[in-house]
Amino acid sequence: MTETETHGHDTVMVVDFGAQYAKLIARRVREARVRSEIVGADVTPQALARPDVRALILSGGPASVNVDAAPGIDPGIYDLGLPILGICYGHQLIARDLGGRVSSTGTGEYGPAQLTVSASDSLLFEDMPDEMTVWMSHYDSVVDVPASFRPTARTDGSTVAAMESRGRDIHGVQFHPEVVHTPWGQEILKRYLFKVAACRPTWTPTSIIEEQVEAVRGQVGATGRVLCALSGGVDSAVAAALVHKAVGDRLTCVFVDHGLLRKDEAEQVEETFVRSLEIDFVHVKAQDRFQDQLAGVTDPEAKRKIIGETFIRVFEEVARDHEDAHFLVQGTLYPDVIESGPKGAAKIKSHHNVGGLPDDMDVELVEPLRDLFKDEVRAVGTELGLPEEIVWRQPFPGPGLAVRIIGEITPERLSILRDADAIVREELHRAGLDREIWQAFAVLPGIRSVGVMGDERTYGYPIIVRAVTSDDAMTADWARLPHDLLGRVSSRIINEVPGVNRVAYDISPKPPATIEWE
Repeated sequence: MTETETHGHDTVMVVDFGAQYAKLIARRVREARVRSEIVGADVTPQALARPDVRALILSGGPASVNVDAAPGIDPGIYDLGLPILGICYGHQLIARDLGGRVSSTGTGEYGPAQLTVSASDSLLFEDMPDEMTVWMSHYDSVVDVPASFRPTARTDGSTVAAMESRGRDIHGVQFHPEVVHTPWGQEILKRYLFKVAACRPTWTPTSIIEEQVEAVRGQVGATGRVLCALSGGVDSAVAAALVHKAVGDRLTCVFVDHGLLRKDEAEQVEETFVRSLEIDFVHVKAQDRFQDQLAGVTDPEAKRKIIGETFIRVFEEVARDHEDAHFLVQGTLYPDVIESGPKGAAKIKSHHNVGGLPDDMDVELVEPLRDLFKDEVRAVGTELGLPEEIVWRQPFPGPGLAVRIIGEITPERLSILRDADAIVREELHRAGLDREIWQAFAVLPGIRSVGVMGDERTYGYPIIVRAVTSDDAMTADWARLPHDLLGRVSSRIINEVPGVNRVAYDISPKPPATIEWE
C-alpha cells in the first residue's frame, strides 16, 4: 500500500534519528495492532498532515542534542497538534526545542536502572507499579522541563526520566520502552497509543488481507495475466497466495532456478508449491545464464545488482510468452525497503528486489507485502491457509548462495557450500530447533586454511556456521546452540564435504553485523 492508501488505519509515524531501535519501536507499535511507518528526521509538517496520522514517536539516536550538527525536526511539527512521544534522544529533543534544558551531568546511565514514578496520575504510568526496571542508554540528561511540562518519573541518574504536558499531549521518556529489558515497556507504549493518542487497534492479518486484495485488484485491473516471482521462500509464497486471492487463475507463478539454491531445493519448491497453491507454475532453468553473468565478480553489491537485473530479464522473456502479462509480483518486505536506504534512512545493503532492480523494466511491480515485517507475513500466510511447511520455512535471500560465498562464485564452491549447508539444516531439524531459530546456514569465505587429515597437510576451505534468533530480521542475536550439536555439525562437515578442513561458529549479533555475510 502507498503512504496515502491506509484504508482507514490510524498510523503512528516513527521519526528515525539514526538508532537501530527505530525499527523495533515500529514493530512494537504494530504488535499493539496499530499501523506504523518509519520516516527520516527531514520529514515535513505537510507530510505528517495526512488524515490517517494520529501520533508521532521520536526515536533514540547516537548524537547529543547540544551539538550544532544534532539532527532535529521542523519546529512546525510541534504546532500540528499531534500527540508526540519522545524516547531517549527524542525525549531530550522535545525538552530542548520547547524551552527546557538538557545537560551533560558528568554521569551517564547504561543498562538496567530502577525507575520511580513520581506522578501516579500520569497517562503513561497509570495503574502501574511505582517502581520498575527500565533500560537506559544515555549520557546527556534533561535537567529542566519546558513550561507546561511536569516530571513524572526519575532514576538515580536522571531527575527527569519521564515528563508530560497534558495540555499538548506531548510525553517524553529517557529510557527505552521498546526493548524487552524494560518489562513494562509495551504497556507504557500501549498507554501512549490508546490513552494519549486514541489510536484504533485495526492492524490485523484479516484487515491486511482484505485491503491488499482490494489494492491488487485496483492496480492490475480486471483483465490480463499477472506473473509472480516465486523463490520458494515464505515471502513470495504469501505474496502469491494474496495475489491469487485477488485475481484467481490469471496468476502464473514463475520459479527461476538460478543455480544458487540450497541442496535439492528446486525439486522441493516445484512439488510443494504446485501441490499447495494449485496455480499455474512455470519452472525456468537458468543456472548457466546466471553463472556466466557472475563469473569473476567478487563485489557483493555487484553480485546483488547482477542477480536482480538477470532475474528481471528472465521474467521479461517469460512475460513475452504471455503477451497479456504486464505485472510482476514480488515478496518485498518492509525491512528490505528500510535496509536498501529509502530517504531518511541509512543504506545497509541493496536488496536484489529493491536496490538491485534495473530502471528500464518492461513490467510493473506488484508488492503486496512491502509494508510488512516478517512476523506479520507469517501471520498473514497462516490466515490465508498456507501449510505450516511454507509459512515457517526459514528465510532465504533472493540472491541465494551468492551472498553466502565470499568472493567469486564457481561450481566447485557452490557444491561445497550446498553440502555443508544441508548438514547444518539437517542437524538443526534433528535437534528439534527449527522453530526456535530464525535462520541457520553455512558460509564459505574466500580464504583457505592449513589443516591435517590422515597425517597429511591440507589446505582447505573453512566453513562458518551462522544461526540467529530474531522476530523480524531488523535485529538478531546469535543462537546459543548446544555444544554437542555444534560438535556434530563440525564433525559431519569436515568428514563429509571434500575440500573443508575447519568449521567456525559466528557469534556476532545484528547490529553491528548483518545476518547474511554479504
